[in-house]
Amino acid sequence: RRRLLWSVGGGSVLIAAFLPLNVLEDRFIEYLDESIPLRADTDFAVEHLTGAYLMEFSVPAGEPGGISEPKYLERLENFSNWLRNQPEIDHVTSFADIMKRLNKSMHGDEAQWYRLPERRDLAAQYLLLYEMSLPYGLDLNAQINVDKSATRLLVMLENIPTTRMRDIKNRAEDWLRDNAPPEMMSEGSGPAIMFAYISHRNIQTMFLGTGFAFVLISAILVLTLHSVRLGLISLIPNILPALITFGLWGLFVGQVGLAAAAIMATTMGLVVDDTVHVLSIYNRARREHCLGTHDAVRFCYAHVGKALVVTTAVLVAGFGILGTSNFGVNADQGQLTAIALTAALTLDFLLLPALLMRLDEEHACRCATCDAAGG
Repeated sequence: RRRLLWSVGGGSVLIAAFLPLNVLEDRFIEYLDESIPLRADTDFAVEHLTGAYLMEFSVPAGEPGGISEPKYLERLENFSNWLRNQPEIDHVTSFADIMKRLNKSMHGDEAQWYRLPERRDLAAQYLLLYEMSLPYGLDLNAQINVDKSATRLLVMLENIPTTRMRDIKNRAEDWLRDNAPPEMMSEGSGPAIMFAYISHRNIQTMFLGTGFAFVLISAILVLTLHSVRLGLISLIPNILPALITFGLWGLFVGQVGLAAAAIMATTMGLVVDDTVHVLSIYNRARREHCLGTHDAVRFCYAHVGKALVVTTAVLVAGFGILGTSNFGVNADQGQLTAIALTAALTLDFLLLPALLMRLDEEHACRCATCDAAGG
């Protein structure tokens, strides 16, 4: 049992050491398998046409009609050019480009006039002409606001993970903060950016909440089993399966998304349930049947061992089928849950008995009858 304790314990710690290889990120498009037509069409569009995600800026000018100010248009163009030079960005749609095209069109489409108007009144006239030339029923409200004090800047992003979405958003805001006046400050927004932050926040809080839940469960076990020692021992088989699971995931996959982070919470009840069965029967054998540590372990697994194997096998088979899903969220959930349950059963059979024999080596009887009789 000593060799088993150190080999299984050391191997578990070694596998868990790969956990930092995981990166907390999502790729929303890759939720779908490549066999799904929508995924195939999206990949083709990203490769040959445009980007996958949209980030938007509402860049204010600081005053009504201020979008016609040459200084504003110049800074807006500089911001657009900086964005186009970033590796994560596929395309940028800017109001400054519209004004440059209008200026060129009003000068016989000569290439040297593809530049911003130098006077505010001239830019305002171009804008009025552009509005008046739109087809019936259309307006510029999708590009500028009503009082012409802000313009909409559209940024198409490549198929990048959520970590890089947050990074390019922060870099863009830092550029505006350092190179534009305060009134032009704007935050990147859009559904993709919103979900990038929602995903990151949920992943972090899920890990913290699950860790707190494990500690709280062990505290409940201390009260239920009337043993601080067993409550502390229960922490190891409860927490270690999750660490092993994400250690293996970090070694072979390395990407933990919103669905993967929820696995700890969904499997927690199943893992803790096995530990509770083992420790409650073990504690009963010690207290009610006056058995020593070794005999109590044998008694415990003789009563619950077969049930643990059968229930785990059924659950692993079910979640293993889910792991073959074409939808990435379901596939990750099924695969991670199957790994976690397998790791939990392995630890319950190989590590937990050795821990009990090592850390609970009180061979004297614990039952109330023997205590009343003086041992």
